[in-house]
Amino acid sequence: MATHVVTRSKVAIKIIDKTQLDEDNLKKIFREIQIMKLLGHPHIVRLYQVMETERMIYLVTEYASGGEIFDHIVAHGRMAEREARKKFKQILAAVSYCHGRHVVHRDLKAENLLLDASQNIKIADFGFSNHFEVDQKLSTWCGSPPYAAPELFIGKQYDGPKVDIWSMV
Repeated sequence: MATHVVTRSKVAIKIIDKTQLDEDNLKKIFREIQIMKLLGHPHIVRLYQVMETERMIYLVTEYASGGEIFDHIVAHGRMAEREARKKFKQILAAVSYCHGRHVVHRDLKAENLLLDASQNIKIADFGFSNHFEVDQKLSTWCGSPPYAAPELFIGKQYDGPKVDIWSMV
């Protein structure tokens, strides 16, 4: 966590050592940055700035002071239906926004759903995200097994948006 000099708001900084990455993983980082620059939605963590040196990349993002929804549930137990419905609508709105811009997240899980100071959802971690074309299948296995759609386990090509929808339910 840090304070952004220009906006005076709290920010999160993701620090990436490029020397520890192979060419494929470096490409994924640059794809994540490119996708995050595309997205501007109230329920998606905003990318403010990217700084790059010869060795390092620094991603300055919106800070979600409420932490992960996973930790919130562990600490407070099951949500009331009204609260859960509100959060699910926020997730749905953000995912629909992504899909409308031909972006699939591919790692929707409780640990990547953050809460801001007002307890609103902020989808984070677009490290497995990718662009998709309607009616074209993806083939890269991504995500976390407890949230993964069945077609990923059997190695089939899959419809990216449908994999995100599976993870939400």
